[in-house]
Amino acid sequence: MNRSELERVARAMVVKGRGILAADESSSTIKKRFDGIKLESTEEHRRTYREMLFTAAGAQEWISGVILYDETIRQKTRDGTPFPAYLAQHDMIPGIKVDTGAKPLAAFAGETITEGLDGLRERLLEYHKLGARFAKWRAVIDIAESIPTRFAIAANAHALARYAALCQETQIVPIVEPEVLMDGGHSIERCEEVTDQVLREVFYQLQLHGIYLEGMVLKPNMVISGKKLRTAPVPNRSQRQQCAASSATYRRRCPGSPFSRAGSRRRRRRCTCR
Repeated sequence: MNRSELERVARAMVVKGRGILAADESSSTIKKRFDGIKLESTEEHRRTYREMLFTAAGAQEWISGVILYDETIRQKTRDGTPFPAYLAQHDMIPGIKVDTGAKPLAAFAGETITEGLDGLRERLLEYHKLGARFAKWRAVIDIAESIPTRFAIAANAHALARYAALCQETQIVPIVEPEVLMDGGHSIERCEEVTDQVLREVFYQLQLHGIYLEGMVLKPNMVISGKKLRTAPVPNRSQRQQCAASSATYRRRCPGSPFSRAGSRRRRRRCTCR
């Protein structure tokens, strides 16, 4: 493991003023988008769409890295340049989504476990050869009356740490994404409680697995009340509680912690903790 190179890439990913573009939609997901504009979801149409994003004028000024899908990392621009090579040439770091999605967790109704560890070492080696320098794995934690359970949190944290270890072994920076969902009717206090539990377990597992924290990027959820909660939270309260939840667990050795801009209006405030 080349720690200095992992840290260099991780810091470049979260440089101030730039963000990471998620272009890792699966074929089924992007088909839904194309259906909305009555466009057939062919391989060429998907390639053209991605090329339009990557080659937009000034893209490199605002984008530090791009998360690709398995199909996309193998595609090329019209002039024959592989997408990863084009991105690297324009100071945008190529990345790859490697998990295979959240599946029902056996014996734990309503909870999920993110899969994709089988064969991951070999896939990462191939992705590195194709140009990927960081990867993404998303664990999903839902909040309801009797969940999440300690086991579900521990199982997902363990999978995140195993993924991170395999990434760093193959000289790829892992984005560690434990996401507590904003669905449901939970309060912001309940979200803060669960987020704190999740982050503590994630960092415990990362430590057990010997992860070099300076060579990874943490991508946590925003601390926010559930979509179905009728009482709206006090303005700016979510930011204050996010800082409290993160600082209690976040070891400050990670180069940065980007948040998603997707979601409700309350989640559209771009925030990167450094």
